[in-house]
Amino acid sequence: MQTANVNLPITVTVRHEQVTDALRDHATKKIEGLHLDYPRIIEAKVILDVQKNRHIAEIILFCANHITIEAHTEGKDMYAALDETIEKIARRMRKHKTRLMKKHRPHRNESIRHLEERFFTEDVLDHPENSDIEPEPFLVHPENYSIRTMYKEDAVMQLELTDRPFVLYKSARRGCLTIIYRRKDGEYAAMDIKD
Repeated sequence: MQTANVNLPITVTVRHEQVTDALRDHATKKIEGLHLDYPRIIEAKVILDVQKNRHIAEIILFCANHITIEAHTEGKDMYAALDETIEKIARRMRKHKTRLMKKHRPHRNESIRHLEERFFTEDVLDHPENSDIEPEPFLVHPENYSIRTMYKEDAVMQLELTDRPFVLYKSARRGCLTIIYRRKDGEYAAMDIKD
C-alpha cells in the first residue's frame, strides 16, 4: 500500500536567500508526507521568502478536479513557518474531504474559463490619467483564476481552502456571476455581478 506521494513534481523557490539542500529536502518530505486520500495532488509549489527577519512560507497544491489549495505562514524561522503552513494545508484538505462526504455534489462544470491575474507596484499611482496606454504589470499569472459553475456553499468552501480574499463563480442556482468574500468580522458576503 502506498503511504506517500511518490514522484510528485515539487518546485521549491526561494527569494532573497540561497536555498539549502536541507531546506529543500525538508519541504519535499513534508509535502510528500501529506495524506494521499483526497484530493489527489498533481503538483506542488513551495515559495520561501526572507524579508529582513521575517520568513514567509507559501505552499500551493494543484490537485485533481481543478482543486487548488494554498496557504502561507510568516515566522521568525523558515522551518517553523514551513511546518505551520503544512498543518494549514492538511486541515484544509481534511475540511474539503469532510464536506464532500457529508453531501455528494454532482459534477456541474460545463466549462472553465480562466482569467489573467495581474500584479502592479505602487508606481501605477503615478501613471498619467490621460494616457491611452494601460500601466504595465510587474507580474502576470495567466490562467490563475478559474470561473466555475458552483453553489454558494461550494464557493464558501473554496474560499476556506485558499488565502485569497474572494472567490468569483457562476451561480448554479441563478446563472449569474457572483463574488463572495470574507468580511473583516469573519462573516461572508456575496455580490452578484450584473452586465
